[in-house]
Amino acid sequence: MTAPKPPAGAPPATIRWLRTIRFAAYGLAAMLAVGTGATLWLKQDAGIEQRLGGMSVPPSVSIGGPFSLTDHTGTAVTDSSYRGRMMLIFFGFTHCPDICPTELQVMAEVLDRLGEDAARVAPIFITVDPERDTPEALARYVDLFDPRIIGLTGTAEQIDAVARAYRVYYAKVHPPETTTYTMDHSSFVYLMDAEGRFAALFRHGAAPAEIAATIAAHLRRPGV
Repeated sequence: MTAPKPPAGAPPATIRWLRTIRFAAYGLAAMLAVGTGATLWLKQDAGIEQRLGGMSVPPSVSIGGPFSLTDHTGTAVTDSSYRGRMMLIFFGFTHCPDICPTELQVMAEVLDRLGEDAARVAPIFITVDPERDTPEALARYVDLFDPRIIGLTGTAEQIDAVARAYRVYYAKVHPPETTTYTMDHSSFVYLMDAEGRFAALFRHGAAPAEIAATIAAHLRRPGV
């Protein structure tokens, strides 16, 4: 599947529009590539109950798992480092032109909406570009949105492992006539419960009010 590329000299608005189509095309291709480790096979399914919000996910799809990474302070962490708090996770990269800044702003607003309950949530941004996203680069980046957001990076192998666990699609792309690269990636927001188990999934563009309400509903459940 190929996506349109901006013609030479295209105005910025056209470039942004075509970039959005390109991200959607790559994301669709990834979702249809069944059987690969980076595939995300998720769908809306009216037959699956959605009592607590977010997208429905087929019961056969496993999302999440152990990871070993490095946070933006240079500290080695694992998924167990956040036990006792829900994890709100987004995968992206600091050179991302539009999707990542939007989602991190959403994440910051979710925390604000939660009030005191925000302390019961670990907001996590995991890079898919470890080559450029050092702990120092992540520290500068997440602080632009909210100092409570945790940036995570690691080796290429560690990032590949956590992306497979969360069924995240990502790929390095070299645009023509440039000397650098960008990253195409899926753009879902993941909510994991305080024990690290999958709780909810949100599409790119989900409203902060929806995400905050879903988190609040989980936090109100007996025994949480």
